[in-house]
Amino acid sequence: MKAKGILFVLVVLFASKNWAQTDTLRVTSFNILHGATVENDFNLDSIAGVIKSYNPDLVAMQEVDFKTERAIKYDLPTELGYRTQMASLFARAMYYDGGEYGEGILSKYSFIATENIALPHLPDSEPRAAAVALIKTKNGNTIQFVGTHLDHQKDEKDREMQARALVEQFHDTNYATLLLGDLNAEPDSETIRIIKTVFTEPEHKEAQQGTYPSNGPQKKIDYILYNQPDLWEVIDYQVLCENYASDHCIVMSTLVFTP
Repeated sequence: MKAKGILFVLVVLFASKNWAQTDTLRVTSFNILHGATVENDFNLDSIAGVIKSYNPDLVAMQEVDFKTERAIKYDLPTELGYRTQMASLFARAMYYDGGEYGEGILSKYSFIATENIALPHLPDSEPRAAAVALIKTKNGNTIQFVGTHLDHQKDEKDREMQARALVEQFHDTNYATLLLGDLNAEPDSETIRIIKTVFTEPEHKEAQQGTYPSNGPQKKIDYILYNQPDLWEVIDYQVLCENYASDHCIVMSTLVFTP
């Protein structure tokens, strides 16, 4: 009877340990230049083709228009979602040009929950936002995916406020969280120092490459970061400069998540 009890405990422990399986995720940050391309010819098929060619699981998009005049009244997240066969999400940062402007997310997985977090800014600065999506992977893991675009001005005041807001929002989350986006801040900036009090950058040589401009990157301002670093393994990291689709290079990483 005692032996059977021990065996039962071992079986339960083994089963619980393997209940949650590892996931391999390919994630991408892509500033899509409001669909315009660097030649200002508004080519959504080209942008979607670029995304599809890399076969990502999750995409954080910046400079996303929703029914603006300059985007010919297209709902860009929905259009790109349709063209890539991915679920789409839009988070408004501000009303603009007869429509809206903000962040977008594309996902191979449906969304459990979503949120649009308005980020602080000075009165004369552009509003900024963070798009948040909670997803459950095919192996049953729940992951939080955040895409954002911080202020672009030379003065760092807005970016620092926005970085602190992100840290405050996510410092005590229970979810494994990925933070991607055009942060408009170089690695040695105060903005990045603040963000790194909660989020970790991959220790990969490619992660140090410049990401802007796409026709000859001189500075790194586009990022992939994560919390709970013990749960993530970086398999690959690439900076991909499609210098027709956007003025930013795409950043892409393949990560193994082990709960």
